[in-house]
Amino acid sequence: MNGCRVLLRRNQFILLLLFLLHFQSLGLDVDGRSAAEVCVTHTISPGPKGDNGERGDTGEEGKDGKVGRQGPKGVKGELGDMGAQGDIGKSGPIGKKGDKGEKGLLGVPGEKGKAGTICDCGRYRKVVGQLDISVARLKTSMKFIKNVIAGIRETEEKFYYIVQEEKNYRESLTHCRIRGGMLAMPKDEVVNTLIADYVAKSGFFRVFIGVNDLEKEGQYVFTDNTPLQNYSNWKEGEPSDPYGHEDCVEMLSSGRWNDTECHLTMYFVCEFVKKKN
Repeated sequence: MNGCRVLLRRNQFILLLLFLLHFQSLGLDVDGRSAAEVCVTHTISPGPKGDNGERGDTGEEGKDGKVGRQGPKGVKGELGDMGAQGDIGKSGPIGKKGDKGEKGLLGVPGEKGKAGTICDCGRYRKVVGQLDISVARLKTSMKFIKNVIAGIRETEEKFYYIVQEEKNYRESLTHCRIRGGMLAMPKDEVVNTLIADYVAKSGFFRVFIGVNDLEKEGQYVFTDNTPLQNYSNWKEGEPSDPYGHEDCVEMLSSGRWNDTECHLTMYFVCEFVKKKN
């Protein structure tokens, strides 16, 4: 009987303990107050502020900040020392052709030459000299005739012949003149077409013709000094001479004209007036 009572009391104690634990889990103490209120009443207040501690070591350098606004322009400084001379730059374009200058003063006469030796050739000296000149002319004429036989073009008034020797413009002028002709001057469409066809069928690309602006830049004339009033046949965009040194004219195989430099060498066309019977 006593054993049953002891067992009963033990069970009642366990139930009471479980009941108290259940209330505590709900935030209530045995006296009906929340756990937070109980804790607040027992919180310890902070003490007074302590003395400052010793200064610590310098920290690492921080990151650079953002670049600030540009400041005002400073006062102009003193002129520095002259630097070393730089490299020579590229040559600029050739300037325009200048105006013809005035004729210079007469130079000082040269010293008198030494007396020549007396020749014993007599009258034969003159004959030998004339023979040399005649032989030179004959050789040149033979070469010219030999080339003429290869081909020639003509109109009712003139003959036209392509000289197949590369010469510059002035040499071409001289070559035609000493043979009684002139550098070809296509003064109308008929002659221009005839020469162009002659050039193309001969298999050439370009030839000198008798047109230039050697006397006055931009004012083109034929070699007999007549202006280009009634006819010209320039290639599109020509004449174009930005630097002022294309003073002579070439004809292309198409018949179009183009201004070019006079020192260039190429074939050329001579014209000869037909002799009237």
